[in-house]
This record gives sequence, C-alpha cells and structure tokens, in this order.
Amino acid sequence: QVQLVESGGGLVQAGESLRLSCVATGRTSNRHAMAWFRQAPEKERECVAALNWKGSSSYYTDSVKGRFTISRDSTKNTLYLQMNSLKPEDTAVYYCADRTDGLGPPRTQHYDYDNWGQGTQVTVST
Repeated sequence: QVQLVESGGGLVQAGESLRLSCVATGRTSNRHAMAWFRQAPEKERECVAALNWKGSSSYYTDSVKGRFTISRDSTKNTLYLQMNSLKPEDTAVYYCADRTDGLGPPRTQHYDYDNWGQGTQVTVST
C-alpha cells in the first residue's frame, strides 16, 4: 500500500514562496506518475501540476504557469511543488497524488490517481 505524506504548507503573504514536499512509501516500482491537486472551500478539486514517471513531461494549470514548478527526486521518493509569487487565490488544501500506472502523459483528473496524501493547507493573505 502506497502512503503519501505532504509537508510544507503554511500561512504566507501575497508574493511570497512556499515549497511543498510529498514523501511516498510502500511502492513496489518507480514507474509511478504523480501530481499535485488543490481544493478550495466550495470548489472542486483541481490538478495544479502533474508529472510523468520519468519526470520528462509535465502539466500545469493555466493559473500557475510561470509561478509553480513540479519536480521529483526518485532517490528520495519525494515529489515537490515550488510555489512562487503566491496569490490569495492559491489558498487551498494541497494534495499529493500517485498513479501506479505511470506510462503515458501526465494525468490531470482526480480519478486517474490511486493514492492520496492527507493534504496540507496553504493560506495566502493579502
């Protein structure tokens, strides 16, 4: 059973940066695709950024392009999300997601992922 543990969330002011981390344990292979989703109150969960298992192909939702960077360190089984120039509209609970079948392009739908972390709160004040 794959377990994901996120960290790095917090309260920051607009324009500041945060880096989220997600450590995965329990995998039987390295060919897992991963992603970051977020969910704000009364909104649907959306894919913020996704990465294929090789780390060679990525996806970003339009609102974070140029500000957020997704990356992974396979030696540490860790996924990162570097978030710069944060805006109040980035406020949400951020979730790490893992897909066992990592082949193909990055996936952006929540139902494409098999395992989820518990979430970490990111709050951006004005």
